[in-house]
Amino acid sequence: MTDMMVGLVFIFIILLMYFALQFRDVTEQLSGADKTRAEILRELEKTLKSKGVQVTIDTQNGVLRLPDAILFDSGVANLMPQGEVAIGHLASALADVLPCYTDAPDPNWHRPKSCPDTPHRIESLYVEGHTDDVPLSGGIQFRDNWDLSVARATNTYRALVRISPEVALRCARRAGECEPVLSVSGYGPQRPVPDHGGTVEERRQRDRRIDLRILMVTPDSGDAVRAVDKRLRRD
Repeated sequence: MTDMMVGLVFIFIILLMYFALQFRDVTEQLSGADKTRAEILRELEKTLKSKGVQVTIDTQNGVLRLPDAILFDSGVANLMPQGEVAIGHLASALADVLPCYTDAPDPNWHRPKSCPDTPHRIESLYVEGHTDDVPLSGGIQFRDNWDLSVARATNTYRALVRISPEVALRCARRAGECEPVLSVSGYGPQRPVPDHGGTVEERRQRDRRIDLRILMVTPDSGDAVRAVDKRLRRD
């Protein structure tokens, strides 16, 4: 009886180790979205810089950053002519990239064959407006920097979809519905860029920007469990 109990415990430990290894393997596959997001950002950065649009990326937080100096005049929410050009290049880049990581309302739509072989998808794509902390003065169009940031983000969004209407149609499918991924938010001075040194004016200059923030579909832990169970049954 003792030998039988020891044998059962040994088998249990082996199965537990196997389950843990399989769970880790599947979870790594499901949670590789951050790596995919970084690749998307680098692709967008490369395309935009080749067009002369100087952007920066933050792969850790999933952000592509456009300084307001190339987009807006001080205290103004309408894009400058050179800003329209920059957003035009961004719209074209998104029109090329998004079909690989989003869906479309048309149920018969299929991903382009040229897309990377990846299961990861974009859940949301936020056009974020940010300003510095200097109070607005000399006008009544905007009550404060928060209003200005929202107006700038909204105008950037409108320019994107005017130039590339298909960008507004890209969506994330869940529960049978396909919800648009492109959206707008404004933060005023509430989310400054992390301090990388420089003068006060240099820091404020970095804070004045439009961010494009990518959120990926979060893996469902239940998917991992079901995938492991399927592997165990197969093996």
